[in-house]
Amino acid sequence: MRCLIVDDVKFFRLVIKEFIELDDALTLVAECDNAIEAHKRILNDQVDLIFLDIQMPGMNGLELAKILKNGYPLVIFTTCNSQYAVEAFELNAVDYLLKPVSLSRFIGAVDKAKKLLKPSIEILDHCSNEFVFIRDSNVVRKLSFRDILYFESTGDYVRIALGEKEYSIHSSLKSIWPKLPVNTFLRVHRSFIVNLNKIDSIEGKTLIIRKHLIPVSGAYRPELNKYMSFL
Repeated sequence: MRCLIVDDVKFFRLVIKEFIELDDALTLVAECDNAIEAHKRILNDQVDLIFLDIQMPGMNGLELAKILKNGYPLVIFTTCNSQYAVEAFELNAVDYLLKPVSLSRFIGAVDKAKKLLKPSIEILDHCSNEFVFIRDSNVVRKLSFRDILYFESTGDYVRIALGEKEYSIHSSLKSIWPKLPVNTFLRVHRSFIVNLNKIDSIEGKTLIIRKHLIPVSGAYRPELNKYMSFL
């Protein structure tokens, strides 16, 4: 996977560069200190994944992401502020990492990108009030709802996050949503359904589950507020 680092702070570029060098599946194409230079590099070279800062002089990271076509290259935002999480996920970002970026969060985000470039062929097969079955090639796996952190829509696939593990299924949130226990899961964004029992905190338009930042859309906020009223 050919990577590009875009950040106006050299120290943060160095951190991501060192992380990239730890994964043999990643190749650093270049590092840029501004979005305009990065855009030129994207047009003239093959780039699969961008580690993109948001607050930069001139064109910022969100503006660069908006002009990328068809969601490619994939984008992992790296920023010091959580306030841009909603807009970032509206742009179909792979992940949103807060600085200082830890190695564990970096690995998790890269794993998500790898699955998007080479999605699995798992299919949602059957579910009950306590568990769901997914088909992984010739293996049928049983997943307990209590272990699922959230579902995330990524194009034609849905990522099921379970802390240490995750699976990608060829499905949509629209088809999954009616099959989930209503008192356990709640849709908070067009791209996210969360396990209410796994929410650690809510900060403005963002909720946090195991250090993962998940945007909350205005259209879904009233339902979330109803849940919060019972606390």
